[in-house]
Amino acid sequence: MSSILTASLSSDAEAGARVAAPPSRDGLLIVKVEEDSSGGLESDLPGDCQDTETCRLHFRRFRYQEVASPEEALSRLRELCRRWLRPEMHSKEQILELLVLEQFLAILPPELQAWVQKHCPQSEKEAGAIVRALQRALGEPSPQVWKPELRTKS
Repeated sequence: MSSILTASLSSDAEAGARVAAPPSRDGLLIVKVEEDSSGGLESDLPGDCQDTETCRLHFRRFRYQEVASPEEALSRLRELCRRWLRPEMHSKEQILELLVLEQFLAILPPELQAWVQKHCPQSEKEAGAIVRALQRALGEPSPQVWKPELRTKS
C-alpha cells in the first residue's frame, strides 16, 4: 500500500515509516510512505538502528539482489555504512577502531570468536585482552605464527 502525503513529516513517517522525499514544492514536502513485505512499516530514516551492532549487521548482510540497479546498491551501502560508522559523531580514529575490531573478530578461530563475541568488547584492546585471558585460562600457548615461504627466482 502506498500513499502520498503532503506536509512535513506525518505521524506515520515520524513513527518509522520508509520515506522517500522528492524536492519540496511551494514549501510543502511530498512524502511517500511504503510498507515492507511483512505488512509493517519499515524505517529508512538515518536514526533507525538501535545500536552499533544492529547497524553493522544491516551493512554486512545487505545483498545486491535487494535493489534494482548498481547505483541503488552503492547508495544503499553508503547509507548503511554511515548508519553503522556514524562519521558525523565519530572521529577517523574511532572508525578505524571499529573496523579493526570487526576484522579481528572475523579472523579468530570459531571457538575463540564465539567466546569473545559473548563478552561484547568495545575496543580492539579489550578484545585482545579477552582472547589472552581465555588462552591463559585454558593453558594454551599463543598461536604459532604462520609465515609464508618467499620463493626467489633461481
